[in-house]
Amino acid sequence: MSKPITYRDAGVNIDAGNELVDKIKKIVSITNRPGVMGGIGGFGGCFDLSALKNYRNPVLVSATDGVGTKLRLAIECQQHHTIGIDLVAMCVNDLVVMGAEPLFFLDYFATGKLDISVAQDVISGIAQGCQMANAALIGGETAEMPGLYATKDYDLAGFCVGIAEKEDIIDGRHIVENDTLIALGSSGPHSNGYSLIRHILQTKQIPLTQTIHEKPLSEVLLAPTRIYVKSLLALVKAKLLKGAAHITGGGFIDNIPRILPEHLAARLDCDSWILPPIFSWLQEQGQITQTELRRTFNCGVGMVICVSAADSNDALSILKAQGENAWIIGQVKNRVKQGVEFSDEP
Repeated sequence: MSKPITYRDAGVNIDAGNELVDKIKKIVSITNRPGVMGGIGGFGGCFDLSALKNYRNPVLVSATDGVGTKLRLAIECQQHHTIGIDLVAMCVNDLVVMGAEPLFFLDYFATGKLDISVAQDVISGIAQGCQMANAALIGGETAEMPGLYATKDYDLAGFCVGIAEKEDIIDGRHIVENDTLIALGSSGPHSNGYSLIRHILQTKQIPLTQTIHEKPLSEVLLAPTRIYVKSLLALVKAKLLKGAAHITGGGFIDNIPRILPEHLAARLDCDSWILPPIFSWLQEQGQITQTELRRTFNCGVGMVICVSAADSNDALSILKAQGENAWIIGQVKNRVKQGVEFSDEP
């Protein structure tokens, strides 16, 4: 008689998945906030909106994202402890630009063969990101899919829900000519443009051990995406924020126009900041044009926010008190050609 075939024979270890859940319960519990009901392990995560007493006409705001091919660098470098921060950042930063307070987060972790240690590192990073954003990690899914992913490969997706007062949702409708644009510095490329970065590394055969400003290239490229939640919510509370653009894929050129009325454009002062070394290095190594650089990478600017000119000093004070590297990067002008104009262009 032949031996019965089991799920584990097919490459799926249910016991390992259960062990992972047990190991991360304590990690997840540190992200709890008022409204969380129960713990992880159920079929769904529950959040009690009645625990939030300060909303009169609340609207739920949702976002989902991944971390792109930055994940490939994390896998190759075996540095898994910060990629979860990236995952949270890419979601919560999209929520907060609308004035929404993140409430809860869920993750999806898919792999060819579950390595409990790796998964625990990733989820620890997710929990750390949730703490930074004051969002509860209320659930997730771990999927072991041999044949679809290579043994040591994994993929991530995140899902976040936030809340905003209906009349206070930030959508750019109050932006007018001569409003001030303020930049919030990034921590590096964040989680965008990594397919181009990896293409440059492979084409030029550049090792990740090479140094940039006395730091290994791997460390610079894997620096986690900055989370701007507390800083932007401080501006929302002060009723100063008129619009905010999260500078992700598409860079300045595609993201800033998303918050501007059609008849307006952003005029950016290119002398207001110095391009961080990692971007000038990438531009040199890849012979990247200025336009391509500004449409692919954040160029050292993770957020561009809009406030009234009269409120710019107050906004800068609040942002700097929150630990941001913030500066005036430009103004809103009547649109002539494209939605973003640069001072160094004719």
